[in-house]
Amino acid sequence: MKLRAFELRTTLPKIEDIEKIKKNEIYIILDNVLDTYNVGAIFRLADAVAAKKVILCGQTETPPNTRIKKASINTTEWVQWEYAETAISAIQNLKFKIQNLNVVAIEQNSNSMPYDKVDYRFPIALVVGNETSGVSKEVLEIADQIVELPMWGVNVSLNVMVCLGIVLYEVMKKP
Repeated sequence: MKLRAFELRTTLPKIEDIEKIKKNEIYIILDNVLDTYNVGAIFRLADAVAAKKVILCGQTETPPNTRIKKASINTTEWVQWEYAETAISAIQNLKFKIQNLNVVAIEQNSNSMPYDKVDYRFPIALVVGNETSGVSKEVLEIADQIVELPMWGVNVSLNVMVCLGIVLYEVMKKP
């Protein structure tokens, strides 16, 4: 089933419709992402790559929220999501349930690798952080890998949703 923006905004899914969608073993963890437009756009990304789940952590707003709904074009109704108090607890919970989970933080860090030089493997959890302070230090300490995108201009970083999108599509290239 493929729906255009208008159809997504006006169609509420049935449980059987959601269950028919083949999901990839991708979990997206938002570590205190504050901009509701970023949150909504991340739901669109999660839908685009058929991610299993989005986990909203800490101060990240959750649906229902009009700004998230608008930016997500209603994909919050199609993408499975949950809330966790912290990104650490979300990761620990996933690792308890999913064997061999690969946790990858997207962050500029002295231990980071270029995003296109990493061997991504499923199941995978991608963690993005706060627009100002980034992924929390505690998450960086337990992540299996930290990846970053190169910056050649004056600006030191890209929008969290843009970075996630680029990395997600790199992950999807892998068999």
